[in-house]
Amino acid sequence: MSKTSESLVEAGSLEALKARGKQIFKHGSKQILLMFREDKVWACNNRCPHEGYPLAEGTLTGSCTLTCNWHNWKFDLTNGETLVGGDTLRQYPVTLKGDQIWLDITDPAPETRIPKVMDDLFVAIYDYDYTRIARELARLDKLGADPLAAVRQALAWTHDHYEYGMSHANAAAADWLTLRRTLNGDPAKNLICLIEPVAHMAWDTLRQPQFPYTEEVQEYDPGALTEAIENENEDAAIALCRGALRDGLTFRDLEPVLAAAALAHYNDFGHSAIYVTKVGELIEHLGEEATAPALFALIRELVYATREDLIPEFRGYAQALADWDGQGGKPVTYQDLIGLSVNKVMARVLESSARPQELYDALLAASAWNYLHFDLKYQRHTDLSVASNVDWLDFTHAITFANAVRTLCEKEQALWPQAVLQMACFVGRNTGFVDKTLDVSGWESDLASLDHWFEHLFDHAQFEHIVSCHLLKMATAIKAEIAHAPEAPFVPLVIAAHNRFLATGVKRRHVARTATQALEFVARED
Repeated sequence: MSKTSESLVEAGSLEALKARGKQIFKHGSKQILLMFREDKVWACNNRCPHEGYPLAEGTLTGSCTLTCNWHNWKFDLTNGETLVGGDTLRQYPVTLKGDQIWLDITDPAPETRIPKVMDDLFVAIYDYDYTRIARELARLDKLGADPLAAVRQALAWTHDHYEYGMSHANAAAADWLTLRRTLNGDPAKNLICLIEPVAHMAWDTLRQPQFPYTEEVQEYDPGALTEAIENENEDAAIALCRGALRDGLTFRDLEPVLAAAALAHYNDFGHSAIYVTKVGELIEHLGEEATAPALFALIRELVYATREDLIPEFRGYAQALADWDGQGGKPVTYQDLIGLSVNKVMARVLESSARPQELYDALLAASAWNYLHFDLKYQRHTDLSVASNVDWLDFTHAITFANAVRTLCEKEQALWPQAVLQMACFVGRNTGFVDKTLDVSGWESDLASLDHWFEHLFDHAQFEHIVSCHLLKMATAIKAEIAHAPEAPFVPLVIAAHNRFLATGVKRRHVARTATQALEFVARED
């Protein structure tokens, strides 16, 4: 049994250590490696901070450089630096009393260790070191830190590295944190719900320089913010938002303007509306401290968003919106919308313009029907045009967009015309990539599927965050829509469709297609 003296613990004989060169000292759960080199005793954690392999099996060279022979991580014991690798190796102060070695194994107070771990987390994010991100988050948890502090910091560190505004990373963070609230104390699952959003932010900003936001502050005016976004004037929009925050306004105060801006066009294939919804949820999870970084990244996305209604396929949207009179009383079902082109779906929507909720249900069900009947030949093709580069994610967006616009329009009823007409764009566009004759009878399921979908997320096996976040956001959106309308006609359709999607998977690396299309494109260049 080890002797103790104040904060020190007796760890053995100096003469014995000299004879052996190194030895392991155990105290409680600690396993400490003692080494003698250049007339000095060194003490450090015997477990390599990388994957826990024993450093006692490592090599000590030069002026006390310790190498873990499993993965060549190197630690300079003279100054505590990690020379090769990532995580910090803990060292223990040594005191000699005659021939006896005494170690100070007192654990530093959490309030002194947490800032160091946060610094290490920053390095892991900068390097996109996924496993180190996980370890640093686990260390924060062990120290009793606020589990959401790391997500706030990740958002703050990355928000100005998005050149064209927020990505799915911030949006998915809201859904991961929503999922985390449903858990019953499972440590691994709780950690996953933090690792995934932090790592996704790291990936989407990897090697991206800083793109600073203007520091200018302008008096907030809703009309001016709308105009700035419409005119793609980021500096003016950010300055107005700074003015709003200075005066104590919250994201919810700005949300009506942002929702209208997101739906002013068929923005970014529906992403803008989704992002407005998810930023609001993310701020609710993380607190007002997250408002500025989340809001500024969203504003940049709204400013730079593509405006799909300006391309030929959706050019009829502006006229359809102008023709909306709210008087069309014709009943509508999803079967009325199947197989129609973009313009024909919008024309049919106008006939029922007095029935926005009924239109919403029909359009969501039609989107779910399209999703269920996606013709996989378009995902597999290698010799069609770029316009035919369609995969599952084109169909999932119709569902998540629907969930977002319902959430927004329940607050801002005046936005229903834009919402349902843009849902019509999804339905009409995707109908060209379905197989109406497909036998889908094997995909029916019940609400128990939802539990399976969410359980699958905790071991999703997807390398690309863009895929795993779509699995998450689809499960989240479908669950919300079913809870909102459990008897709606879309329910069995969307459950079956998502089961088929999960069973089939997304093809992400189109090698033959990419090469073929590149050759054809370059051959036509002047």
